[in-house]
Amino acid sequence: MEMMHNAVSWFEIPTADFDRAKRFYSTIFDFDMPEMTFGPVRMGFLLHDRESGGIGGAIVHNAEFYKPHGDEVKLYLNGGRDLARALDRVPGAGGEVLIPKRMISPEMGFMAMFTDSEGNTLALHSKE
Repeated sequence: MEMMHNAVSWFEIPTADFDRAKRFYSTIFDFDMPEMTFGPVRMGFLLHDRESGGIGGAIVHNAEFYKPHGDEVKLYLNGGRDLARALDRVPGAGGEVLIPKRMISPEMGFMAMFTDSEGNTLALHSKE
């Protein structure tokens, strides 16, 4: 087993109304939230010190995958150097791969999404 510095790599907070959520988080944290669009996914980034290894997260809008709910936030677990190792074990452990490993961007690395044996939806993140 590879020992990771942090168990969490990233988190995402689903939004129904992205602009409303962006105003909310910009107001409570008193900053102008940067945002980007990745295909059908619109993201607003919470501030964090990424260069020093800080763990970040974002508000996210994509009606196909993200639905706000009182007990659901997308948590990205640290997949180590290559998340494929852990993801390949998901089906055999009783889970299901929802989104196979894919590149987010060269700078951000890779992600994949799965359900665990209890029906929770989680994600994995890795640089490779």
